[in-house]
Amino acid sequence: MNDTKMKPRLQTHYEEYVLPRLIETFGYRNRYQAPKLEKVVINVGLGEAPKNAKLLESVVQEIADITGQKPVVTRARKAISNFGLRAGMPIGVKVTLRRERMYEFLDRFINVTLPRVRDFRGLPTRSFDGRGNYTLGLKEQIIFPEIEYDKVQKIHGMDIVFCTTAERDDEALALLREMGMPFRGETPVVVGATGGQA
Repeated sequence: MNDTKMKPRLQTHYEEYVLPRLIETFGYRNRYQAPKLEKVVINVGLGEAPKNAKLLESVVQEIADITGQKPVVTRARKAISNFGLRAGMPIGVKVTLRRERMYEFLDRFINVTLPRVRDFRGLPTRSFDGRGNYTLGLKEQIIFPEIEYDKVQKIHGMDIVFCTTAERDDEALALLREMGMPFRGETPVVVGATGGQA
């Protein structure tokens, strides 16, 4: 049996197509200066989690189905009496994807999930944090094909943070654009089966 794992399609696309484009555009002296995707963090805040254990369980399962990785339950660090919170109470769910899982998630997100968004006109380009990271807020988890609508306990949103090694937002924007992220007012890059541009 062959133990060599196939590289995710988007990782091959990055190495063969995106990397040379970024080096040419920004004039990096070597390939290690070029930005790359470091991790993808998915976070769901659940204000009613302390009162509803079943909801917390179902969200943990949903995020595991979407990402292929078991998420961790985030807990309150300190008590906030106005919200009825005690330290250690569950308040959300978080998962961090790296390497192959990160590329596979991004590929499915761009090519399968986003086209399912009704009246989708592209992603905003103003959601960068000044340090090369891009945050995207989604209103409904049901846009993911892995979610079975009949089993959903409650519609909830989530934040997805794409963390890059870029030091500036323009570099991060160029990286994500070349990876195929469909930004508003631009023609998205189409990743072919071989990893190049189709």
